[in-house]
Amino acid sequence: MVEEILDMGFRAIELSHGIHAPLLEGILAAKERHRFSVSSVHNFLPMPVEVLADAPDCYEFSSHRAGDRGRALRLSKQSIDWAQRLGAPVVVVHCGRIPAALTSPLRQIVEEGGLFGRKFVKQKLAAVAQREKAAEAFTQRVLDCLIEIADYAGSRGVKIGVENREYYEAVPTERELVSFLRRLDSAHAGYWHDFGHAQIKHHLGLLDHAQWLATAGSLALGCHVHDVVWPFRDHSLPFTGTVDFKQLIPLLPDACQIVFELSPRTKREDIESMRTRWLSEFGVR
Repeated sequence: MVEEILDMGFRAIELSHGIHAPLLEGILAAKERHRFSVSSVHNFLPMPVEVLADAPDCYEFSSHRAGDRGRALRLSKQSIDWAQRLGAPVVVVHCGRIPAALTSPLRQIVEEGGLFGRKFVKQKLAAVAQREKAAEAFTQRVLDCLIEIADYAGSRGVKIGVENREYYEAVPTERELVSFLRRLDSAHAGYWHDFGHAQIKHHLGLLDHAQWLATAGSLALGCHVHDVVWPFRDHSLPFTGTVDFKQLIPLLPDACQIVFELSPRTKREDIESMRTRWLSEFGVR
């Protein structure tokens, strides 16, 4: 796996959720042999032994179950330990969600061609009202966990990247994120921008992607780059969907990590062609 990525010209790799513990020693050996760098680690790494399928949201900081929050904390610290061992500067985290089906009804209306119609507007207003009423209790649970995790990360020379998610139930939303990071108040935490997730919310009328990144881009430690084919097929190859990378990439800080997060169905020759175009348009960041 590592050798195939390196053969395509990449010199840094994100190690993501879904990797079983026995694979990590082999990856460490490959790192020593090939001298690549690890750009970031995605929670949870390694995959929890009791979880049989890749499920990065198997334990959430927002859970009402103290045992689940405790397990999320322990697994996150393990990911941070691995990030330190691998020399990765950032651990990307999903924070959790409000347990309500707010996004799927909106998606269905959009897929039926009803974006900004009367039915859509009514559904969106109801979703906003429901989320605003419930948000604070879940947000506080997440903050209580992340304060401990950010402190632990700082002691290991690592930072936490809070990733934006593609659904409205997620904590925090983009509207809440700047305030969320201010309340977290840690030099060891920042924002992780996922282009595909933000674009899906753009398609849902929940944000303006460019406007959002102009507001929060300076906080970004890194980003997941993938495109979205209308309306919601994400993890598509950049330059094949609706994400306006020419407008958006300049809104990120120069030190922002760029991680391509593509569908496993993407063909190697298409990735190589995309990489050539990306370097032509944006250079090496």
